[in-house]
Amino acid sequence: MPRDGTATRRRLLDAATAEFSRYGIAGARVDRIADAAEANKAQIYAWFSSKDGLFDAVFAEHLALIVDLVPFDATDLAGYAVRLYDAYLEKPSVILLAAWARLERVPTGDLLTTAAKDVAAKLDAVRTAQAEGLIDPELDPRDVYSMVIALSMSWSPAATVIAAAPDDPAGDHARRRTALHAVARRAFAPG
Repeated sequence: MPRDGTATRRRLLDAATAEFSRYGIAGARVDRIADAAEANKAQIYAWFSSKDGLFDAVFAEHLALIVDLVPFDATDLAGYAVRLYDAYLEKPSVILLAAWARLERVPTGDLLTTAAKDVAAKLDAVRTAQAEGLIDPELDPRDVYSMVIALSMSWSPAATVIAAAPDDPAGDHARRRTALHAVARRAFAPG
């Protein structure tokens, strides 16, 4: 009876997430991924064609995770930014993989081209919120979306000043959430 490869594939994706998050695309090693997943390199190449194909699968999965983990709400951009802050604490690999993709794959331009349909829906939601007087109508929806994500990353694993950790004092997290909420609320308010 043939074995189901679902569990092995899942272990490979999980091991690759850890490897790419730590070492990036160029620094990641297929041997380490296979060893950590208790699999063999041939399985990686059979399912993903290459190390780059494996990164693409991991990155796509994590983009989908963040979309599902933190639903976008154009009527509450401040709350969305805070929920992203919490998501980055829970799943730091989302930001680390995006940082590596930016550094090694897409140094300029739109990093989220694979999620174009999802991003378009978010931009439409921003336009609707602008028409309803909830977001400054002078701001381009693309810039609003980009800036709210950038604000949410202020203490992410890719932050240039302070990277938050889940075990930071609760007061630090509360202070950061309050500041993030206030700044995002003011940044996009009409007038």
